[in-house]
Amino acid sequence: MVSMLSPVEIGIGLVILVVLFGGGSRLPKLARNLGKAQSELKKGLAEGIAESKKDETPKTDSN
Repeated sequence: MVSMLSPVEIGIGLVILVVLFGGGSRLPKLARNLGKAQSELKKGLAEGIAESKKDETPKTDSN
């Protein structure tokens, strides 16, 4: 009977089990941390792009 379940259905079942058994109180904390990580990633990418543009100054040949 389990072999008749698709991987998507198994994944949904696992998510439901995690939420029901102990994961419910941790989910808001996990979501908050993921949001912070996403904002830090965007901030770092923006700083990296700004730094790379600063380094791309036109180089003159003095020969």
